[in-house]
Amino acid sequence: MALHKCNKPQSKTTNVSPELLPHPAVCFIRHEIVLLIGSRFFSRLFREMGDPVTEYTARLQHQEREIQSLSAEIENLKKCQSFEPSQRLEDLREENTRLKYRLNVMKRSLQEETPHCGKSMLNINQRLQDVFGEAIRASFPDLDNPPLAVTPNQQAKFGDYQCNSAMGMAQMLKAKGTKVNPREIAEKIVQNLPDNELIQRTEIAGPGFINIHLKKTFVSKLLTSMLLNGVQLPPLATRKRVIVDFSSPNIAKEMHVGHLRSTIIGDSMCRLFEFLGYDVLRLNHVGDWGTQFGMLIAHLQDKFPDYLTVSPPIGDLQIFYKESKKRFDEDEEFKKRAYQCVVRLQSKEPDFIKAWNMICDVSRREFQKVYDCLDIKIVERGESFYQNRMTQVVKEFEDKGLVELDEGRKIVFVPGQSIPLTIVKSDGGYTYDTSDLAALRQRLFEEKADIVIYVVDSGQGTHFQVIFAAGQMIGWYDPQVTRVEHAGFGVVLGEDKKKFKTRSGDTVRLMDLLEEGLKRSMDKLKEKERDKVLTPEELVKAQRAVAFGCIKYADLSHNRINDYVFSFDKMLDDRGNTAAYLLYAFTRIRSIARLANLDKALLKKAAETTEILLDHDKEWKLGKCILRFPEILQKILDDLLLHTLCDYLYELATTFTEFYDSCYCVEKDRQTGEVNKINMWRMLLCEATASIMAKCFDILGLSPVQRM
Repeated sequence: MALHKCNKPQSKTTNVSPELLPHPAVCFIRHEIVLLIGSRFFSRLFREMGDPVTEYTARLQHQEREIQSLSAEIENLKKCQSFEPSQRLEDLREENTRLKYRLNVMKRSLQEETPHCGKSMLNINQRLQDVFGEAIRASFPDLDNPPLAVTPNQQAKFGDYQCNSAMGMAQMLKAKGTKVNPREIAEKIVQNLPDNELIQRTEIAGPGFINIHLKKTFVSKLLTSMLLNGVQLPPLATRKRVIVDFSSPNIAKEMHVGHLRSTIIGDSMCRLFEFLGYDVLRLNHVGDWGTQFGMLIAHLQDKFPDYLTVSPPIGDLQIFYKESKKRFDEDEEFKKRAYQCVVRLQSKEPDFIKAWNMICDVSRREFQKVYDCLDIKIVERGESFYQNRMTQVVKEFEDKGLVELDEGRKIVFVPGQSIPLTIVKSDGGYTYDTSDLAALRQRLFEEKADIVIYVVDSGQGTHFQVIFAAGQMIGWYDPQVTRVEHAGFGVVLGEDKKKFKTRSGDTVRLMDLLEEGLKRSMDKLKEKERDKVLTPEELVKAQRAVAFGCIKYADLSHNRINDYVFSFDKMLDDRGNTAAYLLYAFTRIRSIARLANLDKALLKKAAETTEILLDHDKEWKLGKCILRFPEILQKILDDLLLHTLCDYLYELATTFTEFYDSCYCVEKDRQTGEVNKINMWRMLLCEATASIMAKCFDILGLSPVQRM
């Protein structure tokens, strides 16, 4: 065939200039290559059944775009000369059609198996995002990063979920000079929805909202899978290392109410990461180094001169600290000796290290009392741990020319930050800036952390912002790869909306607060006459569960960014979104199975053979609510706001109450009181609810009891 050149302008569907337009034979060859690649791709696809469908779907879409582009070139050439495509091209097109059919069959097969194969819970919201994301890409392939918004529907009459992408896409298209009605965009998205296992039907409402109705059989199968396999989420692709820095009291000072939030929030974050499968290191960055230890050691030497041979009976470290501070402020001779003690401590003289350890041990024992009450597991790694590493940090900043001298101080200015870091004081000492930089470096390079979370009050926000910026500036980490974040929180207020203090104006000791909680919870239990039905051992368990659970939940149920008012009366109220209400609700749900004489083994066996029916509106509402658990955890993982889990837990409990009030689970004979009918699928809904609630309690650090 002779070569020809077409001078007619090229179609807009291709990016090739008219002068470089290929010959038809070249087009056929390229078609053959594309489709042969498709054949090899499908061969590999069948070998890799475990891979996500979206990966090979995207590749097929790319192949389709290539074919469309080449077809456009052929059509363009046809207008210039007369020829007929070869039989080989027609054969290849037919083969491509068969391949697409095989892909769709495989997709449907995988989708049908999804609820049965996986032992982990499915994130329905994420699955819907995958489905609608594919439809959006197919509908508007030229739109870069279109918005993908799928949320649970707030009103059941409008469906179960809603896709709100059309309005945002309309704005994007308008910015590119194309005006399209959002409703038309929504219609196109719906037309391009791929075959899937979870959507029953869709409706377009208003300006372009896509209401989504789920298949009841799909939800029923997911609930059954959860009951058979337990509450577990998909394993991580890689087990990332997470460090959470929380609690962080100061040695020689008692823990007070100011430490409550960091301790509770940090522990709950650790529990969340641990449940999701991360490798978590819980760190207690205690204040165990500095000039204050000079005055404490000097006072120890005076008050207990034989401290090296006889362990000093320091009963109240807070009083001991105040005594030494008073002497330090009033006695110049004592102050000089205190400074000498600091120097000798920093020189690591054995006697001074021993005195320092004694003081630290007294504090540790006091801290542990609090941690035991709140069931906190934590590894102490105080400021002293980083002392030798601080010299290295200063040298690294100096070697890179990032240090400036300012009146004897060594400071570091970080671009975009208004406040410099002081890494060496004028007297040669190090600062909190140096210590925190050394800690950050150690966590990134020695611990090899992928995620570092600092649970410290919001007042330290600016400080951490500069520390993190300095770490990025010097090249320690890339925020696109490593997540380093300050999870700040507000202060605890009294009922007068002022900082929580004692009547005398002193800071409230945390141990006093916990003991008051124990007293009040016992009063509450006796008020409900639980002491008459519970054994002494059960009563004490209930007392501790209510006391410490209420204190934790009152904190976690508020947005951590805001201040919150501490009120025993509110947190012990068994109405509303409180731990007291939820713990009682959980106990009631568990008692339903006992009433029906069903234990765990019988319920699991029933789950294997009983279909969970969701015909009643309240059954359907509860089933969907239970299955939202994975998407709730994903949201918290993104923003670290644990009150979202508390809101969900309360919603689940109230949704269950609606279900239980409307749907008989166990029916009794009115005269004899004996059970004469058990609706097993509803008992399974009870069990599923209790299982999710138990996991929520575990993440929040609450300890439910069987009887309350």
